[in-house]
Formats: sequence, C-alpha cells, structure tokens
Amino acid sequence: MKIIRYLNQQGVVGFATQQADGSALKIAGDIYNSPQTTTEPADVAKLLAPIQPSSIICIGLNYRRHAQETGAKIPEFPVVFFKGINTLQHPGDPILLPTHLKSDEVDYECELAVVIGCAGKNIPRAKALDHVLGFTCCNDVSARDWQIKRGGGQWCRGKSFDTFSPLGPVLVTPDEIPNPNELKIRTVLNDQVMQDWNTNDMIFDVPTLIEFLSGSTTLLPGTVILTGTPHGVGMAQKPPRWLRSGDQVSIEIEKIGALQNPVASEP
Repeated sequence: MKIIRYLNQQGVVGFATQQADGSALKIAGDIYNSPQTTTEPADVAKLLAPIQPSSIICIGLNYRRHAQETGAKIPEFPVVFFKGINTLQHPGDPILLPTHLKSDEVDYECELAVVIGCAGKNIPRAKALDHVLGFTCCNDVSARDWQIKRGGGQWCRGKSFDTFSPLGPVLVTPDEIPNPNELKIRTVLNDQVMQDWNTNDMIFDVPTLIEFLSGSTTLLPGTVILTGTPHGVGMAQKPPRWLRSGDQVSIEIEKIGALQNPVASEP
C-alpha cells in the first residue's frame, strides 16, 4: 500500500492510498490501526508529507562509503542525533537557505526514512519490522558550517533549521518493501546525479537500528528514523557543491518514488 497525506479543496487534511494509475482513494480509520482503502476518490489539492512526525531520530555515518569519504572511522554503535519536528517540509515546497542565522554551506543528503507504527521498547531485531508503518524518502538537509564549525561539538544546530527535513512523497507499507536494505537510492541535483548507491551499504541495517533505538527507550507511533546517507554529499565534492537558491533537488528511492523540492533563500 502507498499512503499519501493531502489537503483537499476545502483545506481539510486526509489520508488516501495511491493507485497504480496515479489516482487516490480515501482511507477509512486510523492509519496506525489497520487502515482500510475505500472506493471514494480523494480530492487531492496539495500533497503533504505523508506523516506528521512525533519525533525525528537520525543516524549519522551509517554508510561505509560515506564514512570513508568524510575520513571518519566506522562507528562501533549507531551515531544518533535528533532533528526538531519544525524541520518537516512537504513535497514540492522549498528548502529555505538560512539568512538570519546565515549559512553558506547547506548540503543535501538522500535518506531512507522509517516510520514507526506500533509503539515498542526493547524490540528484538527479529520483530523490528513488525513495528514499522512504512518507508518514505527524506532529504536530511544540513548546514555544514553550523554542524561542524559552529555547533559546539553537536550536530543538532546545523540540522534543525526550518524546512530541513523534506519527507515524501508517499509512505510505502512493509508488504511492498520486505527488505528495506536492498533499495537503490540517489540524489539528483538540477538533472545531475550526485549520489547513487544502495541501502545494502548501511553499517547498521534497519532492524538493527530499531533494536538499538528502542533499547530502554519507547519508540512511539509517528517516530521517523532517518537511516543515514550514502557517499556523494556536496561537502565531499571537489570543490564542495553547496545548495543555491534556484536549485532543484530530487531524492529518489526504489519502490518509493521521487521527493522533489526547489531551493530558495529564507525571506
């Protein structure tokens, strides 16, 4: 099932399932509790991020080639940081380059996002995917100057500006993606492929991440887990390729689709 979240012509938020022909049918019931597709067409005026996160938990340095390109050691345990839910951005809406707390080094990161559908604590690896509502695309936008030079040794400041977590376009349920660690993933910037790899390069796969993150910690429904980015980020280009106003960024993951956002300066 491919779930979308949308605004209708009256400005009311709804959920629907995307059909093979591109149409959408309304969902009845709670998406966290056995959502059922109806036969009623959805009046989709605007596509929204497929979920309103309860929290956003992120994993850094989780692809072997990305760790190599940044000169970092392979971590013994997952590297965890958090992004504020203020960072959420919808498909098609702009990534805003900070101008008030100015950044000149804003970077893209294609990531597979995992959405928790069923609360759990101390989840064993073998049952980890039973707690997943679905998978979607995310762009973990990062202000590298604030992340690395001005962040006080922490990543959260450089990762948590408004619009820095575009999410979408659809949420694909696990029955359509039985193995989230066998998916092609890439970033296309202005028609140029910048990242092009596979989620099988993750150091810690999705079940391992859920097991680790739920250790002594309850993962609530709506928790979004960003699973890291492959090599090819703008910071590692020679010279570095930072996002600029007028750019178009597309995050593309096999079996999910393309998350597309323009880039603009913060008003």
